[in-house]
Amino acid sequence: MAALKTRIADFLLKIFASDDPRRKRFSDPELIIQGAGVQPGQTVLEVGCGRGFFTLLLAETIGPEGHLFALDVTQASVDVVTQKVEAAGLSNVDVFKANALDSGLPDARFDLVLLFGVIPSPTLPLGRLIPELYRVLKPGGRLAVWTAVPGWSPQSITRSEHLEYIGKENNCYTFLSV
Repeated sequence: MAALKTRIADFLLKIFASDDPRRKRFSDPELIIQGAGVQPGQTVLEVGCGRGFFTLLLAETIGPEGHLFALDVTQASVDVVTQKVEAAGLSNVDVFKANALDSGLPDARFDLVLLFGVIPSPTLPLGRLIPELYRVLKPGGRLAVWTAVPGWSPQSITRSEHLEYIGKENNCYTFLSV
């Protein structure tokens, strides 16, 4: 039984940590982006862009009047996403390496901050992450969280008193900056 669990875990890790097209069967990026309320013209921060599973579609969704900032803590991910953005000829995306707990981004810059598949994580304590995300959100801006972790609760975000829970669509939780 343990060997079967290990094989299943290895299979899922291969799919979710790569560009494997089967990943879309488990998490449709179009539905998740729709659930987050991404709109043309927005300035969006994608925290933990990874290998760019959502990045190109986000850039397309916000269009040329919008701007996407894709952040990741690993240089390898930044390099992969940068190559994808350049190959797609996108001019509305900046990809950069930063720690989400201390991003160095300006205050009140973003209409929307996305945490897709990023939390819960032991390396991103919400007590430090949420105040940083609140700081970079414009007044009335929104945070959208998508997680595949069963049993995750939006209360882990609203405890901070910086963000008010709005609702859930396509397994994407949204919060309003208050």
